[in-house]
Amino acid sequence: MKRLGDKMMKLFLILLLACSSLLAKEKIFVVERESSSLAVIEDDVQTSKIPNMRNMNHGVVKFYENDGYVISRDGYVIKFDPKSEKILAEYKTSKSAIGFEINKHYVAVANYDDKSVDILDRDLNPIKKILTNSRNVGIKIYNNYLIFSQMDNDTISVYKDLSNNKRKPVFTLYKEFKNVGELPFDAMIQNEKYIAGFFTSQHFGVVDLEKMSYQKVDIFLDENRQRVLKVPHFGFWSLSTKEVFVPAVGDNKVLVYDNNFKFIKNIQTQGLPVFTSLSPKKDFLAVTFSGKDFPTIQIIDTASLEIIKEFTFDGKVLHVRWSKEKNALYVSVNDTNKVVVINTQNWEIKNEIHNINKPSGLFIYEEN
Repeated sequence: MKRLGDKMMKLFLILLLACSSLLAKEKIFVVERESSSLAVIEDDVQTSKIPNMRNMNHGVVKFYENDGYVISRDGYVIKFDPKSEKILAEYKTSKSAIGFEINKHYVAVANYDDKSVDILDRDLNPIKKILTNSRNVGIKIYNNYLIFSQMDNDTISVYKDLSNNKRKPVFTLYKEFKNVGELPFDAMIQNEKYIAGFFTSQHFGVVDLEKMSYQKVDIFLDENRQRVLKVPHFGFWSLSTKEVFVPAVGDNKVLVYDNNFKFIKNIQTQGLPVFTSLSPKKDFLAVTFSGKDFPTIQIIDTASLEIIKEFTFDGKVLHVRWSKEKNALYVSVNDTNKVVVINTQNWEIKNEIHNINKPSGLFIYEEN
């Protein structure tokens, strides 16, 4: 009897998981740079648009739980409902905002223009403005710490939330690392490591957020230990479980390191790579390019570290995004106002979604 009960319970759990997978549905929000809008794609069809999204040149969308947030080039943070597609709130933090992070209880915004970091609640009501006398970049959250880099002061700041994860955070300066490198410009979080990049220093800065210590890490272009002279924003890197993939930007290469930044291999590419995007299973890497190769993407097999497929479109490719629920790669083709869908099983073009005005960033919300 117990065996039968266990079997029934297993069957119930399998059915529950299958039903939840069927109910989960992706919505793709596409930044339309010229029309201050987000285009909405469902089931590979453009279904609607959300207007009045301010200056969407380099607009970024993030989701937290069932809320959507947009940061605009002209310093607005906009909260919207990704299900109803309605704007719920907006708040202008500055004339120019560069990045933001979302926590259960707050939104943190790094500003360029008024040289501050804003802490807002989830409904975008202001809580605190941290004045830094610097353009601020590389904003990240780790546990109850808020970390960002001060571009003009060559400083990495760590603020601690003393509220014990209550609704209203209470931030105070916890530690600052000075003279970290010249002109920090971006950062990423890798486990407990905050990794900062610099415009003019030939190293990366690494803050261990458990030990609260700082070290400089030299990154080289190849086995001959040639220095990397130009690196892109870390959002253009890809982190797998074992490797770090870095588009070289100034050279026709994707650089491959292990997680301790030990050099593994250079992958020779067609052009100057700008963006690398790792598939959900981390088995393929899509690479986009600048200059004459703007219309091209190449696909790299992460097991063999070889290029297996190449696509060239009729306009500049500004972004790519892998689907998590189906075998598809979405490609934003800016000049010809469309998003192309590539079948990632046979590597053939499956569909073209037209009438999307100057598309750039592609952002996926998993609707439940």
